[in-house]
Amino acid sequence: MKAIILSGGKGTRLRPLTYTGAKQLVPVANKPILWYGIEAIVATGITDIGIIISPETGEEVKAKTGDGDRFGARITYILQEHPAGLAHAVKIARPFLGDSSFVMYLGDNLIQNELGGFLDHFKEQQMDALIMLRPVVNPSAFGVAQVDEQGRVVHLVEKPKVPPSNLALVGIYFFAQTIHASIDRIQPSPRGELEITDAIQNLIDQQKHVEARQIEGWWLDTGKKDDLLEANQIILDTCLQSDLCGELDAQTQISGRVQIGHGSKLINCTVRGPVTIGKDCHLENSFIGPYSSIADQVTLIDADLEHSVILQGARIVGIHQRIVDSVIGQRAHLKTAPQRPKALRFMIGDDCQIELA
Repeated sequence: MKAIILSGGKGTRLRPLTYTGAKQLVPVANKPILWYGIEAIVATGITDIGIIISPETGEEVKAKTGDGDRFGARITYILQEHPAGLAHAVKIARPFLGDSSFVMYLGDNLIQNELGGFLDHFKEQQMDALIMLRPVVNPSAFGVAQVDEQGRVVHLVEKPKVPPSNLALVGIYFFAQTIHASIDRIQPSPRGELEITDAIQNLIDQQKHVEARQIEGWWLDTGKKDDLLEANQIILDTCLQSDLCGELDAQTQISGRVQIGHGSKLINCTVRGPVTIGKDCHLENSFIGPYSSIADQVTLIDADLEHSVILQGARIVGIHQRIVDSVIGQRAHLKTAPQRPKALRFMIGDDCQIELA
């Protein structure tokens, strides 16, 4: 059994952050989103993983993620020259996959459920495909499935104007090698892509064994800022363990679950968890409120922060109004003049400099 993780695409919904980086490397609780998927797959016992990368961000993904040793896996990188659909990604991964069954995982997804039970069911029932579903309020934004009472998939459609159900396809699929023949039989959709929904529908039309299972825990597609902040909040709520490795002076107050990395220094700060602070940060005269993630080498001086994600190397100085619901990109620099508004909200890309006057 093998796995492929899709880590290409342009990440247009997370711009400006993704003008300069891969959306799958944006951190949630100070860990790249992509790594959660790798860890979930390795937890099932699958260690032979192919990662689909794009020309724009592939080298960054390779440099950050490496050869898989840190995860106990072996990673092969597969270049997709242009985003031509999920089924096209499977097609170009065929030399890597060979005759093996495989898991396909979209690299910007996070789910609460472990994958092992789904994998066991897929193997035991000798399926051609097993798809994950979740009820949603806006099914027109997703691939949508219609299933019968036995859990067999009757019909699939991609982003329908009139959805046949409210069951959206979660970005995790289990396939036997029979999917390759179905991909060979389909044609590009009206938007010019080889759709994985069309390939699965072809399996159904060929009377192959295709089932669906609904996931019961949370599912997050982290393609937009609010989704990213929600994912950060959920991971901090469910996974964070207190670990204070940095240097705290006598005036600094810590409450709740807080993680502080080696080399970080806090002077006269208040931190209310859940909060994670990376390595080699400098925080001074600042309040860090719940559900905040601060990456490595961040500077916060005279700042007030809550429910936000601050990326590596950012510098925020002299902003006394509370920054909330914000994502601040790598190496961004914010400072303010004495006259201040009541509240500030940001989504700021890498290398930006902003002065509030």
